Amino acid sequence: MTTGLQLAIAGGGLVGLGVAGLIWRLVPAHPDLGDALDRLSPTPVRRGPADAVAAPADTREWLGQWAMKTLPAGAWARVPHQELALLRTPVTRFYGEKVLFAVVGLIVPPFLITFFRVIGLQLPWVIPVVATLGLAVLMFFLPDYNARDDAKRARDEFNRALGAYIDLVALERNSGSGARQAMEVAAQVGDSWVFRRLSEELTRSRWSGEAPWEAIRTLGHDLGVAELEDLADILRLSGEEGTQIYAQLRARSASMRSAMLTSELSKANEIGERMSIPMSLLGVIFMGLLIAPALLRVMGGGS
Repeated sequence: MTTGLQLAIAGGGLVGLGVAGLIWRLVPAHPDLGDALDRLSPTPVRRGPADAVAAPADTREWLGQWAMKTLPAGAWARVPHQELALLRTPVTRFYGEKVLFAVVGLIVPPFLITFFRVIGLQLPWVIPVVATLGLAVLMFFLPDYNARDDAKRARDEFNRALGAYIDLVALERNSGSGARQAMEVAAQVGDSWVFRRLSEELTRSRWSGEAPWEAIRTLGHDLGVAELEDLADILRLSGEEGTQIYAQLRARSASMRSAMLTSELSKANEIGERMSIPMSLLGVIFMGLLIAPALLRVMGGGS
């Protein structure tokens, strides 16, 4: 049954929402310069692919742009720039996901508390407040965990493909190709996202006049892939000093495969150890089922 207090709370909430909407409407907006120039231009401006990428693709990017303009920089804590660069996730989308997840964390607990009150379960006011704030903070940092976890898997995949790429570069160099030609031809062999990323970076370095090994070094630094920086050092010796690097490249790819094999074996051992725990519990339960009847008989006879 609705009471006067509940009606007053609902009315106050509606009034506060209306005042907030009015203030939001009266606050000076920050128009997008590109959109404003397009509207003022006498002829319609055709957007190219670069403009289509720069424009907000979904609600998350729009929300991220708003958050970057509104919220202070210290509210984001540490932004995983290398992980986002590896995943090719715009920073605005990452910010938008954090804000969106935090809003979901603020909304879910009140709905649950309302459901509990409907079924007759009354909770102290401290529990809803703590649950709402705690879930909002947890959801706010959830995109950080997702980005690091996805980037870890992507970095492992990158290293596996990079081992094959180094072998291809070594074969091209052994056949007499130059450093840039060997790197570009090897990058065009594969069709995975790793080879496409390398090919794009090498093409960019060609048009900008940058040395290809410097482009690879910059890419490795931006993505947090140390193996790319090592490859850049080896290729720099070949390009600037004419050093024969076939043996070095093959040794580098072999060491990478050995390290990946060791990592996979350690992961397999960890999974095997985790799988042994349920089997041990099943053995304990089976032994308990065998011993329980005898114990019950002895206890019954003793009483």
